[in-house]
Amino acid sequence: MNLLIIHQNFPGQFRHVALAALHRRFNVLAIGRDTAPGVAGIKLIRYRSSQIKPRESHPYLHRYEDAVFDGQKVCELLGQIKRKGYRPDVMLAHPGWGETLFIKDVYPDVPLVHFCEYYYQSHGADSGFDPEFSCAANSSSRLRVLNSMHLLNIEQCDIGIAPTVWQRSLFPPVYHSKIRVMHEGVIPVRGLETVESLILSNGVVITAGQPVVTYVARNLEPYRGFHSFVRSIPHIQAKCPSAQIVIIGGDEVSYGRLPVGYKNWRERMLSEVDFDRSNVHFTGRLSYQEYRAALKLSKAHVYLTYPFILSWSLLEAMASGCTVIGSDTAPVKEVIVHGCNGILVDFFDYEAIADAVCNVLESPDEFDRIRNSARETARKFDVENGLKGYFQIFEDAMAAKF
Repeated sequence: MNLLIIHQNFPGQFRHVALAALHRRFNVLAIGRDTAPGVAGIKLIRYRSSQIKPRESHPYLHRYEDAVFDGQKVCELLGQIKRKGYRPDVMLAHPGWGETLFIKDVYPDVPLVHFCEYYYQSHGADSGFDPEFSCAANSSSRLRVLNSMHLLNIEQCDIGIAPTVWQRSLFPPVYHSKIRVMHEGVIPVRGLETVESLILSNGVVITAGQPVVTYVARNLEPYRGFHSFVRSIPHIQAKCPSAQIVIIGGDEVSYGRLPVGYKNWRERMLSEVDFDRSNVHFTGRLSYQEYRAALKLSKAHVYLTYPFILSWSLLEAMASGCTVIGSDTAPVKEVIVHGCNGILVDFFDYEAIADAVCNVLESPDEFDRIRNSARETARKFDVENGLKGYFQIFEDAMAAKF
């Protein structure tokens, strides 16, 4: 079977399914930008993204123009390999940057499966959620234009996949029947059950039994509640002065913007909030094994997010047996039931975040039931379940069972 995967940052969300397809002896071919990391054993055809500057077009159209240029490049690449005799049996793609806009012009009869990650809303989701960072007056109009590309994407695909029910709900209702809810899955915890200690980059050793608090984000930024968490630290230290607070994440921006006048959000928040820094450890990004070890040592894990895309780190923390203090926001509420498999708090209530953290640190044994329930919940998001769902979708797509 020929499986074509298109993702600007291949493998992105498709790492597990790409490797599993390779293991099943599928002929896997990938297309991605020249900056994509790739996967060993899978041929990756790279293209260079086009960004034309300066522009005379309307500002709303700049991202759309980039998408059209990238879509054309992918279309050209597909035309080249088609002329050499290549024909996929099914195509799996993340359409968010425009790469798939024209692929049906090359392979009109090949089933196309789209990863439907996010459909923007002017109200009720991430836009306008945080009053500290008000939206521009024209944000609704800008998002409407951006969504028009996503409408083209969902219109031309044969089957869509959304990781959560909430993410599917953001798309227009007329397309809900076309989008299946299937999380790609996270790797279950194996071989880390006996972690006793971890040496951080600053030389500090955290050990099992210490009151360790963890916070994880790909990048430290408001979208993932970094500002709220930092503001909770003085309150945590006032009640639990021995807490070792481990903050894992980079200083770039994945969503939103950099702060005005500062290199990154870490510098911005450290300039605002005063606390004892000797027990607060910024690790930067860790290796995967170090990251999972930190979760195994964690007594209280804080996960905060705007109503936005669900992070893998939440599910990995639950699988690691952490007591999770999560924000009372979508789609966190789809995974965590307050008092059953985690604790939900107001995203903006710094003292409530600190109170929940300290309650866990002061009486960890009382949260054994919640930790066990969190593990059970995480098993539903095991990568094996995700793979079963994806390969079933491939079969349905090739059998035209839409």
